[in-house]
Amino acid sequence: MTKLLIATDAWGPQINGVVRSLENIAAHAASFDMEVRFLTPSDFWTMPLPGYGEIRLALTNHRKIAGGIADFAPDFVHIATEGPIGLAARRACLRERRPFTTSYHTRFPEYLAARLPVPIPFTYAVLRRFHNAAAGTMVSSASLERVLAGRGFRNLMRWSRGVDETLFRPRSEDVLDLPRPIFLFVGRLAVEKNVEAFLRLDLPGSKVVVGNGPLQTRLAAAYPQVHFLGALCGEGLAKVYSSADVFVFPSLTDTFGIVLLEALASGLPVAAFPVTGPLDVIGDSGTGVLAPDLRQAALRALGISRESCRSHATKFTWKESARQFFENIRVAQMRRDARPKLVGLAKPA
Repeated sequence: MTKLLIATDAWGPQINGVVRSLENIAAHAASFDMEVRFLTPSDFWTMPLPGYGEIRLALTNHRKIAGGIADFAPDFVHIATEGPIGLAARRACLRERRPFTTSYHTRFPEYLAARLPVPIPFTYAVLRRFHNAAAGTMVSSASLERVLAGRGFRNLMRWSRGVDETLFRPRSEDVLDLPRPIFLFVGRLAVEKNVEAFLRLDLPGSKVVVGNGPLQTRLAAAYPQVHFLGALCGEGLAKVYSSADVFVFPSLTDTFGIVLLEALASGLPVAAFPVTGPLDVIGDSGTGVLAPDLRQAALRALGISRESCRSHATKFTWKESARQFFENIRVAQMRRDARPKLVGLAKPA
């Protein structure tokens, strides 16, 4: 059995796509002859991220991380995030000449530029240096792969995502006693999610928002007609999905959007901008409307068959996602094993 250590700055109680993806990888590890252990903020003292208290930053360094790696003695290391743990793990691996893979979950240059006057090319250069030291960098979609390849990222490997189709499914129970149609958003209430592009829309019926974040108080005060339900998970979240009529996804910077699959699996058509994430999940499936005019997209999505949405979503499974992930690990291992054989070869004349 292959021992894999995953270093990640994103972990519970955070609720996001990175955490959900890693949890599902761990759940399927044994099926692929893998033993997985995590290094997470829960292993260290932490401090809240300024302006975003829900996220805890680990107070660590490469020596502590190197000790955690040595304790497990893994066959391979995967670095999931570019935060304090990810940076320390990268340094430890490079010092020990230990090969590793990374994954690109977040369009951080765009996120940072939305908050601070930091040039996008500069942040991409920093991230390119981080990821190009790896034996492979996993990306969630074809469109993201094209973006990163154009920015000089190397050794890109595809790792798609999945959905729990038994939890997220059409249901007869309606938990939203609101005027129809009901337009739903699920996600962090933060500037990078572009939530106000949805909240400002002139739409009939009702708008519902599920999630929390640094903008929650301000948005609830600015849009009193919108129904803010806070953060939900499990059955509570699944019932809200199935009770709505259209899922509106206003983000311009997500790399995939697991919530898109959750909505579709619940029978909910999608309205979104034609950008990375929606383009890859929805594509030409006919299960959503992708358009620069988000209001028109939301209204047109009302006519989409809920059955077709469900059928399309079930093509994305967490088991297949795990298969892709672990196959990438094995490919990276083979690259590592092949590298010493090249040493000492004569140069062609």
